[in-house]
Amino acid sequence: MRELLPLFLHLRGRRVVLVGAGPVGASKLSQLLAAGADVRVVAPEVHPEVAASPVEINRREFQASDLDDAWLVVAAATPDVNRQVAAAAEERRIFVNAVDDPPNATAYLGGVVRRDGVTVAISTSGEAPAIAGLLREGLDALLPSDLSAWMATAREARSEWRRDGVPMEQRRPLLLDALNRLYAARLGRADADDLVGAARAVRKDRKEDR
Repeated sequence: MRELLPLFLHLRGRRVVLVGAGPVGASKLSQLLAAGADVRVVAPEVHPEVAASPVEINRREFQASDLDDAWLVVAAATPDVNRQVAAAAEERRIFVNAVDDPPNATAYLGGVVRRDGVTVAISTSGEAPAIAGLLREGLDALLPSDLSAWMATAREARSEWRRDGVPMEQRRPLLLDALNRLYAARLGRADADDLVGAARAVRKDRKEDR
């Protein structure tokens, strides 16, 4: 099992090369466009969905020079072509996501849940993508339905903490109290006191366990 560094990339306006434009490549293209990437497609045959996308398309075989100005490359071609892509990417120190081809990959796109400004990603190091998909569905079901309110509360609190110079180690318990107050407005004062008390008891137990 590979030990990976979980990482989220800011790709807006940055060149990403997609090698291979079949149905799998089309699904990857939609993810890249959603991230705002500047995508260049290289493939001799192009899926209609890809052909209809607002991206640069080169209808030919892959060439190593296709990666000269890239930040990331997605290889969604045959294993032989993916190996060529991986070799060219290694020379240029570019990470490559090789779809369903772990030996030729240095970056992995896992199962992703996006909701209300929160992104949760699950990776199995490319070895069991179906498990990542199942976990994604489970996490999506567990996330609170009012996550947008959580985010709004957290953004407002963070602005105040930065203004007041609140140390990082104090922010998580403060956020927990703020979220409890969010529910207090809905549940009523009595229920709110129970929630706040329970949260403080959990924090106390954690401190004693250390």
